[in-house]
Amino acid sequence: MFSKIEILLLIFCLHSYLGALASDPDAIQDFCILNAEVDSHSHTKEACKPSTQITPDDFVFSGVKAPGNFSDDGLSAILVTPNSFPGLNTLGMSFVRFDYQAGGINPPHYHSRATEIAFVVKGKVYAGLVDSNNRVYAKVIEEGEVMVFPKGLVHFQMNVGKSPATIYASFNSQNPGVQRIPSTIFGSGINDELLEKAFGISIKQIGKMRRKFFP
Repeated sequence: MFSKIEILLLIFCLHSYLGALASDPDAIQDFCILNAEVDSHSHTKEACKPSTQITPDDFVFSGVKAPGNFSDDGLSAILVTPNSFPGLNTLGMSFVRFDYQAGGINPPHYHSRATEIAFVVKGKVYAGLVDSNNRVYAKVIEEGEVMVFPKGLVHFQMNVGKSPATIYASFNSQNPGVQRIPSTIFGSGINDELLEKAFGISIKQIGKMRRKFFP
């Protein structure tokens, strides 16, 4: 049998261990500029550029000056991770530039490995999140306002203004991961009969949804 002190120590150690798993590992050096030839998931010493080869340009990224290509949803997203910006490597963060055409949306989705904080650069965006009790927290946020989306919770955005909108968002992981609910449900190959029973829609309607993601 464990004593009370041993049980408390066990709980403390378990809590500390789970806390360590909840975020990216702490860096053990000032920075590790990723070698262009090495994947960002590599943890070998060779993943880092030699200090003699590092320049100020390694800490600067210019790829978010303008919107990227727009999807059918009216959304342009430029995700910046260590693979595109090597200076982020081991810093436990990444970011994204979102641009929305009038009426454009970022469909319901979630990030399994990161909390997101979003800053509205211009425009009016209806944004919100859904908690584990299925309660929605949503409102229109405008230029200069910030909204946070906790890790693992479904969230969404929609441009409700008459002109384009722009958001810059940051994640507390260099590899936040993203699963978009519509494409995850209808574009991943889940059995049609299961979807029919789960959503109360016909096989024909399911086929129509699938064609949206795999034309």
